[in-house]
Amino acid sequence: MVDLATILAGFSDAFTFWNLAFVISGVALGQLVAAIPGIGPVMAIAIAIPFTFALDPLPAIAFLVGVAKGGTVGGAIPAILINTPGTPDSAATALDGHPLARQGKPLKATKMALFSSVTGDTFSDIVLITVSAPLAVLALRMGPVEVFALMVFAFAVISGLVGKSLVKGAIAAALGLLVSTIGADPENYSPRLIFGNFELYDGLPLASVALGMLAISEILTRLARHKGDVDAAIKLSGDGDPADQRVSWAEYWSCRYTLLRGAVVGTLLGATPGIGSTAAAFMSYSSAKAASKDPESFGKGNIHGIAATESANSAVVGSNLIPLLTLGIPGSVSAALIISAFMIHGIQPGPLLFETQGRLIYGLFGAMIMANFLNLWIGQLGLRLWVKVVSAPQSFIYVSAILLCIVGVSISEGGLFSVVVMLIFAALGYVMTRYGFSIVIFIIAFFLGPRFEISLAQSTALMSGDWSRIVEYPIAIVLLALSGLTLFYFLRPSRASSSRRAT
Repeated sequence: MVDLATILAGFSDAFTFWNLAFVISGVALGQLVAAIPGIGPVMAIAIAIPFTFALDPLPAIAFLVGVAKGGTVGGAIPAILINTPGTPDSAATALDGHPLARQGKPLKATKMALFSSVTGDTFSDIVLITVSAPLAVLALRMGPVEVFALMVFAFAVISGLVGKSLVKGAIAAALGLLVSTIGADPENYSPRLIFGNFELYDGLPLASVALGMLAISEILTRLARHKGDVDAAIKLSGDGDPADQRVSWAEYWSCRYTLLRGAVVGTLLGATPGIGSTAAAFMSYSSAKAASKDPESFGKGNIHGIAATESANSAVVGSNLIPLLTLGIPGSVSAALIISAFMIHGIQPGPLLFETQGRLIYGLFGAMIMANFLNLWIGQLGLRLWVKVVSAPQSFIYVSAILLCIVGVSISEGGLFSVVVMLIFAALGYVMTRYGFSIVIFIIAFFLGPRFEISLAQSTALMSGDWSRIVEYPIAIVLLALSGLTLFYFLRPSRASSSRRAT
């Protein structure tokens, strides 16, 4: 156990002007790069790591964590204002954030995203500080069989809740899984579905697929409807009603259960290596819609939808560090980059870290708490600026967004091939939307596909190909049973409505 003197010394190290300056810089940089579609905080962390070599370990790692935290807020800004997610996990925020902004309430939508993000992030930080080791052990007890069952349950829930048709949702999920198999087989590393194009050997880039289907297809649709009149991309409310420009305490408090549910979902999934913030955001959104008394309002500007997604994807940031600090296992790409920063400074994450570097770790905890407050403060300052920017003519805003997507994808993925992939999936996204297939489910399935395939192969190997042995895994049995009940629950309304139409 770390003694109290070490804990207090660590927190005193965090709250210094020098460390504060790096945390402010990290949060501001994270918000900025995440607000530019296609770039994101992961690239910023990767670029910044070599420049932290000359710093002491605490300000260096605190700066990188600040970038990750700022990115959770910044990614929601373009998702809400121009329906162009800055990061993949902010795609779920656009489902209700953009409709609310289109109603003339962009500040209400962005402020709700900011408050929800800080709430979820703070919750996961508290969990990280208090119960990091026990929660990491619990997460590691979920082996391949349990992870496979968890993903089946996630697909069942999301297919029923996101989209108007369970059948079309299942088709979209199957198509996403199929596309995720493009590239090298994770078991034998033999190429699949690359058709002689070895640029596909590593699979399709996530940024290209997500931005193409969620952003470019939507922008092209709006530009096609443009009739020559000069309108703003987002119309600010002109009635002077201050309620449209802020989030009242009553509105925030009404979302308390949604925020708590999202924070718990994000924390649990973040502590499980490999699942990530994108899945957490969509699972939280789905659960909030299921628990709502008015599920039809979701997708039309419901602040509960914003609260659910932002609290969940932000909670992942803190809980990702649970397996990293206690076991040396990164829970995400950004966590893996932070591990490299630890090792650059001669620090080996793992079970002995709290014993050998207790003062540094609690200094990092102090910096994380400080970053949450700075995220709130810097975000409040930046929101009005972003809202003013998108009040420019929509032809200018949307063309600029397309340009940013092209530049961001080409930089992040390293070439024009990723831009071609983005445009191909923009066309696919347009066709799927036109015929009522959920592109959100497609993206989730594509994102989780490799992890799903690996867990399926590992589960088959563990059970020697005999799936009757799944009875030896009670957690997996419970999750699969819940998946069946979920599908049955969502099929019942469609059957009832069909019988009513028949009579």
